[in-house]
Amino acid sequence: MKFICEKEKMLKAINSVVKGVASKTTMPILEGILIQTNDNEIKLTTYDLEIGIEYIIESEVEEQGNTVVNAIMFSEIIRKLPDTQISITLNENNLLVIECEGSLYKLATMNPEEFPELPKINIENSVQLDQRTLKNMIRKTIFAVSIEENRPIFTGCLFEINNNKLNVVAVDGFRLAWTSNFLENKCKDFKIVIPGKTLNEVNKIISDSFDIIKIGCSQNQALFEMENCKIVTRLLDGEFLNYKSVVPENWETRIRINKRDLQECFERISLISASSTEKEKKYPVKVNIEVGKITISCTNQTGDAKEELYIETEGKNLEVGFNPKYFLDALKVIDDEEIFVNFGTSISPSVIKPIENEDYTYMILPIRMKD
Repeated sequence: MKFICEKEKMLKAINSVVKGVASKTTMPILEGILIQTNDNEIKLTTYDLEIGIEYIIESEVEEQGNTVVNAIMFSEIIRKLPDTQISITLNENNLLVIECEGSLYKLATMNPEEFPELPKINIENSVQLDQRTLKNMIRKTIFAVSIEENRPIFTGCLFEINNNKLNVVAVDGFRLAWTSNFLENKCKDFKIVIPGKTLNEVNKIISDSFDIIKIGCSQNQALFEMENCKIVTRLLDGEFLNYKSVVPENWETRIRINKRDLQECFERISLISASSTEKEKKYPVKVNIEVGKITISCTNQTGDAKEELYIETEGKNLEVGFNPKYFLDALKVIDDEEIFVNFGTSISPSVIKPIENEDYTYMILPIRMKD
């Protein structure tokens, strides 16, 4: 095997596939990148038995072949080479020879026949949209995916097609994030739950562009396809939350507020909330709503803080407690200038929604405040 390629192209391919390398495994082959040549193309593949990634780059191939090389060592060497053409050869001793200007490296390789094949997916349902839209939908939901393994279904995002609208939903037991987008191309109704880990990696690979990405699925696998990259992932089994039934439609108290003003208040209050001498303990913030005014405050051993904003209010006065991080997570991903926050009682969920766009809903549960 021998080929020549631009460092920039090779590094982009490595940065994409490295997300599929196994970090903790008893199988050293899964810590490698499978390198295969095909005419004037190089295909890089990684697979940790949960997520597999293929990336194809054009290259000047002089001799066909394939091999597996340790991903970390290979990527670090390529990263630090000069920004020019790189020559890569598999020699007669099965060493991968990397040459670039005055640099010469030889790496041990592994048997490519031992590298597991990526699952072949018999696509039953599919949807396509531009990468910018998908990236935005993941950004607005992924932070609400559960990290608790005792309910595996909530460690992923629901992707639901209903009447040609894509709903992406994440829930962790304390909050729910739900974003929607109408699709240009007709497709059948279906729903799948994609692991949060996979979506984090997909989000790093896809671009903020109008290039198309296709998502196809079988019963237990999903495939993300782009022009030169494929990502295969297992799906999560189980019944996802009936999310539409848990988001309250009515409210007792509503505020209309500038999103940035509220975000900055919560960021400042969080300095006190998170600065407890008991490092593991995060203190809730108290939100007090009166006619035309919201007061946000927090008290702990470190000190106390209070912020006041004059705003538009409707309904009853209210005092309620929240984890400030949960509030901030939503405010950071909302692009609109103004939002509604709909409150129920001090123990029922609150809902944050942009005023202009109806494609995003965030629900958060309050914390019981001690007297």
